[in-house]
Amino acid sequence: MRNAVYEQQPDLEKTIQKYLPLISKIVDQISLSHTQYEKEDMIHTGVLGLIDAFQRFDSQKGIPFQHYAKWRIKGTIIDEMRKNGKVSRDKMEKIKQYYQAQNDLQQQLMREPTDEEICRALSLSRQELYEIEDNIHYLSQYSLEDILFSGEGGEYERIEVLEDQDTQTPEERLLGKERKEKLLEAMGRLTEREQLILNLYYKEEMTLKEIAEVLGVSLSRVSQIHGKILLKMRSYLKAL
Repeated sequence: MRNAVYEQQPDLEKTIQKYLPLISKIVDQISLSHTQYEKEDMIHTGVLGLIDAFQRFDSQKGIPFQHYAKWRIKGTIIDEMRKNGKVSRDKMEKIKQYYQAQNDLQQQLMREPTDEEICRALSLSRQELYEIEDNIHYLSQYSLEDILFSGEGGEYERIEVLEDQDTQTPEERLLGKERKEKLLEAMGRLTEREQLILNLYYKEEMTLKEIAEVLGVSLSRVSQIHGKILLKMRSYLKAL
């Protein structure tokens, strides 16, 4: 047994060196603004996720190691973030109030309410609205499905980290269900710019910084825009 472990070690070290750029990219795509962690902390956590993937990987399942390792790394990082990065009850209450105001205004106006109308209904400043959108972006990292399809907000504090039984991302699981057609229909109602942002973030897996450079906006504004898009998607899905 000791010989087997010894022989395995060089492969593990080479694997860590090879996948450090991937770990760094995954960390860059995740928002740390609501946590106490620095990037280097999360890279270290990502390495632990990679080691876990290395030890658990079964090539007989026919899944490429990079695909398996990628989501094990991300799951480990998000699990660590969840321990100390919960959104406060006050912020969750504001999200719930937003959902309710959005729903009420839609019924009154028979259309999608504007930001100005939501701000007036809730007596919010534009900056406070941006903060709600940013919180939605942050929570979507834990469970995109709950953001889009949950009841009135929930606590989002006990969402389980994706396990490796099927090695799919939350987005892949979401699209694998009967909700796929509704999601595609809702996405079709977004503007071209909003569809571009979703494509860059989920399909191209660009970091927020990279997307900010493409759009010519600040890094913080990208997370707010993404949160706003998810809020629109949620509204569209409720109407379908």
